[in-house]
Order: sequence, then C-alpha cells, then structure tokens
Amino acid sequence: MSARRVYLYTRFERFWHWTQAVLVIALLYSGFDIHGYLRGLDFEHALLLHEYAAWLLMTLWAFAIFWHFTTGAWKNYIPDLRWRSLWPMIRYYAWGLFLGEQHPYRKQAFRKHNPLQRLAYLWLKLLINPLLWFSGLLLLGFSYDWLRLSPLHLQLAWVALTHTAAAYMMLVFFIAHGYLATTSHPPTAYIRAMITGWDEEPRPAPGEGH
Repeated sequence: MSARRVYLYTRFERFWHWTQAVLVIALLYSGFDIHGYLRGLDFEHALLLHEYAAWLLMTLWAFAIFWHFTTGAWKNYIPDLRWRSLWPMIRYYAWGLFLGEQHPYRKQAFRKHNPLQRLAYLWLKLLINPLLWFSGLLLLGFSYDWLRLSPLHLQLAWVALTHTAAAYMMLVFFIAHGYLATTSHPPTAYIRAMITGWDEEPRPAPGEGH
C-alpha cells in the first residue's frame, strides 16, 4: 500500500515538544536527586536546577496554552468516548501491534491524536500539570509567613507529598509516551515526524472511510 506525506507538526509544535521533553527530564532528574535517589548533584545545585527548569517549563506551558487556543489546535484534545472509536485503538495496542496489523487511526491536521492519546493528554493537561504547578508554587512559597499563617493552614508535608505523587504520574506518562513513540513502522518514524514535521500515512483503499 502506498503512503502519503502529511505535514502535521508545525515548527512551534516541534520546538514546544522537544523543549518540554528536555525540561521534564531535568526536573525529574533534579527531583530524584533532591530526594536522595540519585547522587549526580549536591543538594543546592539540584534544587537550583529544579527551580530554574520549573520556571522555564511554566513559561513554555503558558505560551503553548496561548498558541493552542489562538490556532485552534486545542481541538486535537477533544475526547472521543465512543466505544467504536476507542475499541480499535485498545485492540491495536493490546495485540494488533504485535501481529503487524495496520494502525487503525489516520491523522489529519486537526485530528492528530487518536482517541486513547486524547484521553492521555487530557489526563496530563487537566490533572498532572495543574497538580505540579500549584504544589510546586506552594512549596516555593512556604518560606513566606503569609502562606504559613494563612487560613488555609497548609501543611508542608501534604504539599510535598502531592508534588511527589504528581511527579511520579509525570514519570509514568513520560515512559509510556517514549515507548509508544517507537511503535511505528519503522520504529523511528514517529520520532522523525516530530523532528521534520512530516508524517507518512498509508493511503486508504478505494471506498475505505477516513
């Protein structure tokens, strides 16, 4: 079956994606170092790296949110909860992928993510990221009296636990995302598309729906 080349990922999307990946790796590494699981940096330098990477990532997220809403790219994340849309993807990732079956979803400019990807990205954007933002900012602010003495009576241990739990959720997402990025044919196709912006999709057979 012949393939068609489709320009799916703009320069900003590619910049945002790879910059975000580098900053998330820096945050995970420095975070685990702060907790004592790694020994690559001393505590002061790990904390400094963590704070700088966090501010850069939040700035990047702010620009990305603005870009998504001004370009209409937010439509890629509208969930499709219909079983007839979800089941082919569940079946493909469960065993179809290992049997060499063709991917059941065809990407388009404003339909880049399959139904399972949309749910995963919503989980990231509506749960993990906000938890990291708010708990991280609260941790930074705990040195100020107005926060410690506020009517919220926030406990440092609970804020730290929330931040750590969100970090582990981010780690799970990152590992799953990296693995699924290698499930193309050939395994580097998805990664190459996110570098060049161009993706190759099989042409549908005559009379086949989109």
